[in-house]
Amino acid sequence: MAQLTKKERMQIPRQPMPEQDAKERSANFLEVNLGFTEELARLEAERCLQCPKPKCVEGCPVGVQIKDFIQLVAEGDFLGAASKIKENNVLPAVCGRVCPQEEQCEAVCVTGVKGESVAIGRLERFVADYERQTVGIRPADIKPKTGKKVAIIGSGPAGLSCAGELIQQGHDVTVFEALHELGGVLIYGIPEFRLPKEIVHAEVEALQNLGVEFRTNAVIGFTDTVDELMTNEGYDAVFVGVGAGLPYFMNIPGENYNGIYSANEFLTRVNLMKAYKFPEYDTPVFDVKGKNVAVFGGGNTAMDAVRTAKRLGAAHACIVYRRSEVEMPARIEEVHHAKEEGIEFIMLTNPLEFLGDDAGWLHGVKLQKMELGEPDASGRRRPVPIQGSEYVMPIDMAVIAIGNGSNPIIKKTTPELEFNKWGNIVVDQETMKTSKKGVFAGGDIVTGGATVILAMGAGRKAAQAIDAYLRGEQ
Repeated sequence: MAQLTKKERMQIPRQPMPEQDAKERSANFLEVNLGFTEELARLEAERCLQCPKPKCVEGCPVGVQIKDFIQLVAEGDFLGAASKIKENNVLPAVCGRVCPQEEQCEAVCVTGVKGESVAIGRLERFVADYERQTVGIRPADIKPKTGKKVAIIGSGPAGLSCAGELIQQGHDVTVFEALHELGGVLIYGIPEFRLPKEIVHAEVEALQNLGVEFRTNAVIGFTDTVDELMTNEGYDAVFVGVGAGLPYFMNIPGENYNGIYSANEFLTRVNLMKAYKFPEYDTPVFDVKGKNVAVFGGGNTAMDAVRTAKRLGAAHACIVYRRSEVEMPARIEEVHHAKEEGIEFIMLTNPLEFLGDDAGWLHGVKLQKMELGEPDASGRRRPVPIQGSEYVMPIDMAVIAIGNGSNPIIKKTTPELEFNKWGNIVVDQETMKTSKKGVFAGGDIVTGGATVILAMGAGRKAAQAIDAYLRGEQ
């Protein structure tokens, strides 16, 4: 392409993402977004103003050199762009799909000041997919072996990011995963239609090809403790990235009726254990065909759950959220897709009680309308009940998606680790060091439930500190 002026770049509209028809996709588990073509990618890349001091890089938790990789896309050097991204991000195909770019790199894009920001996430996805589909995921360069061993606990985004960084520094890395498949929340939490599992498998395989060893069905705290990894197994450092997988419930009457799931259980059954293919896979899930389903919560997990229920055949699937849509933490794109797929949003409404029959099965929920009052500690306006507004909504299945806490296993078996009152590991924010020598931590076990890219950023920061620690530099 000919070199464009800044004015000409600003006049190029943001390129729309090709996607499945809403009616068709609401009945299948195929990926919703279809990805850019080469032509769309190059045209979108031309919108980048190539700022001398790009704010988008500061907005990226892993520090991807965004303007550099986008320039390579504009020039048609897609493999070069992939290499540039992977200097800072070991999971680009994942991040290009599930990262909230609109709140991070794209939020500070200068092009977005007078128009729409550059579609950085969509370009990242295109580049990663192009490499994987044309030449396969190419290995990174590995430094000479150091003879040091690092144990990574958890194969979610924090653990994978940490492992990828450390293996490139020449250390031996073993990742311990409690479940039978690798990928953590990327596998059990995010549905196939948002993140195809073949992509996670490919990214994990790329790390295996670099030399990372993976051990599944290893529940650290039961199979081995952190101390045993260091004393008996000879690991020089440990990174704890076990996430926040303990579901919260609402603690209202009737929450034990059959037909009520935590989002963790529901999504794990469907995603990891393939319940949507029952009886081909022998993991059942509540048969929602022709039934009414309500999901309580307003985050991305709630969107994943309600859109999954719709795909399983629910006649009516809705979100019940106690605040307004403005306060919902879910990504705008996910809300938009859900509405297109026929999901109903019942805002400013709070559940008071689940109702069931004598056999213990759910058949309804008592709800109360809310109004917004003064802001609370989160900065969002606090929902206040409207007296006399109670009513009953018939439902056959409910999913509770109001957040997660920390798994207590590591805490119970590692007394030297300092935890806060929420059960999260306390770390030095600059180095991710814990109170126990040689042990580092990052991701949701430190922050509570957050995003994939923030967990990856923590894993990368920890890897740099672990590398320095193993080399005697701190």
